[in-house]
Amino acid sequence: MKTVVVLAGGPGAPAGFTPPAGATVIAADGGAELARDVDLVVGDLDSISDETLARAARVERHPREKDATDLELALAAALRERPGRILVVGSDAGRLDHLLGSLLLLAADAYAGVQVDAQLGSAAVHVVRGERTLVGEPGELISLFAVHGPAEGVVSEGLVYPLRGETLEPGSSRGTSNEFAEPRARIALEQGVILAVRPNGNAAAGSSP
Repeated sequence: MKTVVVLAGGPGAPAGFTPPAGATVIAADGGAELARDVDLVVGDLDSISDETLARAARVERHPREKDATDLELALAAALRERPGRILVVGSDAGRLDHLLGSLLLLAADAYAGVQVDAQLGSAAVHVVRGERTLVGEPGELISLFAVHGPAEGVVSEGLVYPLRGETLEPGSSRGTSNEFAEPRARIALEQGVILAVRPNGNAAAGSSP
């Protein structure tokens, strides 16, 4: 599966991140500081050092006053690479509005044809459409949130508190604070989209669509 890594950066972003072998690396502005080799830098370039910018293979500059965040522009560039998977690496701290906007963005319809994962600080986030199997440790926390509308026919296996064809509504805490009961957890739904959030997870760990 072709992987594109999108480096979002920000305070608390994972240090020492190593992109998967063969992955294309796209940075949203100052996210380029997270990796030595970056294939493309996208954004208004207001948070990247001159030294890091000089190392980038390509640069796609946008005006400071624009209608999309640097992350959204970088994700659009990632889609142009026709990947099977996008892995976003960034912060779980800083501005709350940016964090909330980023989480909602990951689950947008524009990326419905791509497997989307994110490592935001110490937390892993997986976008679930249809069905996915996640790899974790028994006892590890995981929360399931419906976004952009109800998630219908939700079934989970391998979690302490299973779901059996239920509907998760946006704004409900029904899927909060579940746990892995086994090393692999299957999450499936008939309609909608779910964000599976693991507060101490590893987004790069094995998972499947």
